[in-house]
Amino acid sequence: MKRLHLFTPLILMLWALFSLPVFVQESQKVISRLEILDIATKERRIVYQDNVRFEAPNWSNDGKYLLFNQSGSIYKFYLDEAGRKPEILNTGFADECNNDHGISPDGKTLAISHHDATSGNSIIYILPAEGGIPERITELGPSYWHGWSPDGKYLAYCAERNGNYDVYAIPIMGGSEIRLTTTLGLDDGPDYSPDGKYIYFNSVRTGTMQIWRMHTDGSNQEQLTFDDFNDWFPHPSPDGKWIIFISYIDDVDPGNHPPYKKVMLRLIPTSGDTPVTLTELFGGQGTINVPSWSPDSKSVAFVSYELKD
Repeated sequence: MKRLHLFTPLILMLWALFSLPVFVQESQKVISRLEILDIATKERRIVYQDNVRFEAPNWSNDGKYLLFNQSGSIYKFYLDEAGRKPEILNTGFADECNNDHGISPDGKTLAISHHDATSGNSIIYILPAEGGIPERITELGPSYWHGWSPDGKYLAYCAERNGNYDVYAIPIMGGSEIRLTTTLGLDDGPDYSPDGKYIYFNSVRTGTMQIWRMHTDGSNQEQLTFDDFNDWFPHPSPDGKWIIFISYIDDVDPGNHPPYKKVMLRLIPTSGDTPVTLTELFGGQGTINVPSWSPDSKSVAFVSYELKD
């Protein structure tokens, strides 16, 4: 979970006291629902649910299964086998994976964000999509994966360096990370456009969290949403026509994306226009942190929640 770093010790202390994220108490029961939303009809379909928290579905490139994280592990859920339970994917030593993970454009490799046992920081690794031993990519942490470049050569991610969260990119074949944003405050959720021209991301630099985009070298940063909501995690559709993102209906700190809030999934054309609301749900953190479009751009997978006493 990523947070906005503020810039004086006193403000940071007050923020920590009064703006902490919402976590589930041990006495609370959580129902997680893995859902598929049809973009054209706005109809929702529950494909799996369980009485445990899971998060952040990725859709496989062949459309056959979804990946999600649960209790530090990555699970695979096949869509065409009714009644089948999710199965754990072999991620080797990486048993503290968070909700920032995703499949490469060629479908062969999985990027994960695993909390290193020594430092406790989130570090980005890659491994075969069918499972295997992870290879470390980011030397520094915390680093949270969010996007693959269309050619599969770069990863885009959010990282905290020197007290500020920014968007970075790094070549997977080796090399230093590249800082792409430098504005004070939180820049998060980077995801590449399918044509490789842009990186979409969310930024709090105007006072509320809004959707932005920039060229992949960090130039020409431009704001795309201008509203009173806090907008997070923009994901371009595979056909390049749409951007889906999550907006908080409930009042939240602009630099925080807590779970268990009233939120909307909204859609905007990549050409620019007024966002359209697809559905409202109880969610937030864990709903669509990572790319979750179907390969045909007709549907999106997401997670909704219900709290039980």
